This record gives sequence, C-alpha cells and structure tokens, in this order.
Amino acid sequence: MKDKMTSGEIAKKAGISQKAVRLYDEKGLLKPSDYSEGNYRLYNNESLLVLEKIIALKQIGFSLEEIRDNLIGSKNTDILGTLQEQIAMMEAKRYELERAIIRIKAVIARSNGEPDWDDVADILKSMQSDQKSDDGHFFALDHTKEELDWYVKIFRSLQLKEGEHVLDLGCGYAKVWRNNWEDIPENVHIDAYDVRGSWADDFEKFIDENNGQLADGSEINLYFADLEEETTWNKINSENKYSMILAHYLTYELKDAETVIARASELLKDDGIMSLNAYGNMQESRLKWWVETLEELDVDTEALEQELADCYDKKEVCTEILQKYFLQIDEIIIPCTFTYDKVEDLLKDLEKCIPNHKAFLENNESKIRKGLEKLLSAGSVKVFHDEGFWRLKKG
Repeated sequence: MKDKMTSGEIAKKAGISQKAVRLYDEKGLLKPSDYSEGNYRLYNNESLLVLEKIIALKQIGFSLEEIRDNLIGSKNTDILGTLQEQIAMMEAKRYELERAIIRIKAVIARSNGEPDWDDVADILKSMQSDQKSDDGHFFALDHTKEELDWYVKIFRSLQLKEGEHVLDLGCGYAKVWRNNWEDIPENVHIDAYDVRGSWADDFEKFIDENNGQLADGSEINLYFADLEEETTWNKINSENKYSMILAHYLTYELKDAETVIARASELLKDDGIMSLNAYGNMQESRLKWWVETLEELDVDTEALEQELADCYDKKEVCTEILQKYFLQIDEIIIPCTFTYDKVEDLLKDLEKCIPNHKAFLENNESKIRKGLEKLLSAGSVKVFHDEGFWRLKKG
C-alpha cells in the first residue's frame, strides 16, 4: 500500500464515493494528512482507519455531527456508554415507528379500508396521547427504583379473591395483570376490553403465551371494542354481572366518561367494587410538598395553591357525578415516593404539577434552581407522589 492516497483512492478502498470523502472533510471529520504539489488532498493509512470508523458509526445510526463532536475528536470517549445511548435512541425510534404502524393499520381496519382526514387526525391524537403517557411512565420508573413496583401496589390494594369475575375497561398494556401473573388467585375470570391499535395488541400476544400458566381455573379473555359505542355495551351486557370492575388510566381518554361509568355501574354486583382513578382523583401530597418546599425557599406559591384549589373543585364535581351511581364512595391512597438526584428532574416534576403556569416558572426559575441545588447538596430529595383510587360500591 502506498503511504499516500488521493481522495479517489481512499474512497475506493473504503467503498464510498469521492464526494462523501469531500463531505467528511468539510464537516471536520476527515482531514487530509498532506497535500500534493498541485494542492490535491492526500491521505495516509491512519486516515483510512478514521474513514472506516466514520462509515461504521454512520451505519449504526450516528449523525455526522455526533461523530465529529463526540467520537472522532476525543480519544477518551466512553465507547460503551455512547453505544448504549445509541441503542436507547434507536429503540425509541423503533417504538415510535411500531406504534405509528399499528395505529395506521387500526384506522384502516376500522374504516373498512376507506379512511378520511378525520381518521388521520384521530391517529395523531392517539399517538400523542400514548407518547405523553409513556414519557410519564418511564420518568416514573427512573425515579422509583427503590420502591415496590407500582402495579404490584395497585394489585395488592384490590385484594382480589378466588372466584372473582372481573371486568377491566381500557386494559392497555395490562401491567396490573402482567406484573402479578403468578399471584392471580384460582378461578378468577377476567374480561378485558380495549381498542385495536393500543398497547392491548401486545397484551393479546402475552395472553396467548402465558394463559396456561395462570392458577387453576383462572383465565383472561381480551376483547377489542370501543367503550364509547353502544354495540360494545350490548356485548358486555350479555355476560353475568361482575364482582369487580377496573377503569384505571381510562377516563381522560374518553369523550364522555360519565356515560361509561354509568354503564359500568349497571354491570356491578350489589356487593361488588369498582376501582377508578384519573377522574377527580388528585396527587394532593405532591402539590402540598411543593407548596411547603417553595415556601421554605421564599418563593411565591400562589400558582401551586391555585392548582390545588382547582383540583379540589374538580374533585367535588366528580364526587357529585359518582353519587348518581354509587352509594359508597371511598378514596384509597396508594403511597409512592419519587427520588431525585438532579435539579433538572425536580424542575420537570414541578412543571408537571402546574402545566398552566409557565410564566410563574419562567419568572422564578433562577431562585427555585438555586434553592433546589442547596437541597440536593445534602443528598437525594424525595417527593411524595401518593395517588388516589376511588373504591365504589352500589350498596
């Protein structure tokens, strides 16, 4: 091999175009080792190794800017960490593509192959809702590692007994069942409902693979139907009444939550319970923690107090609605604590508490940030995220 190669020669050896070599030069990734008398770029064997590295990194998804800024320019790069981050990013992209494909297929199926622009708008709305929900879920997982699994807490709070007949409305990914599969008692019959194009598609596969591993006599049947359509409730009404009905993380997805709750109440046995959240429940402990913390930091808490007052108003309205269909209305509080080590994550937590008060955050961010940094200097900060679940009975 010659000591020096022209751009055409090194391009040929690397299996790329000469134009690509020039681009890498312009981007600062591959500088010539020398120039000829005619001022042509020349490259050596070390240049070829750098070029092969660039090509390899491009093939696994790195942008030219990422290669230049984080990899080529530093000999001390944490290669393992960088590759792991790349895997996470690519998996996120794959997830987004998979969800988009499922949503589009579902809309085509529901429209009998003749979708209109309203259907396309529904796709976008559902994908945005899913993404927001998933972002919150993964944020929670990152900060509750020391806690008992959230869905194990929910399952245990239900006190599911042998022989129960359960209706799960909007089951989704169904972690309350997946994460407690071996603890589902004997002779429990679960009817789960959700729409195609949701995480329930994956739950369908899980059931097929694991139904045989349930306790003796127990089974889970999954039905795909829209809970806001009359035909769905006609189908459910053909079944026996249920001793337990779950409607977790569902009502904020519905156009008419009260109608679904009313219909569900008709299917509940007189001595049964309905478990409901995200409908007038509030994370009171979380808001109060932030009020107390900001008061200690000498920050005005009017925005948080307004949010707390709004939540109480919504809860009162919700209670009035639930009283139409249930005689006994209790709120079960399931404790949860988020642990934070970074100011940015604490600020995200605060932002989620007061989504309608961006001006407050902008005006007070500097003072809040300094205060939170001081808090973190003494160690991790724990924020209460206790969540309420309605336990509803007809008699």
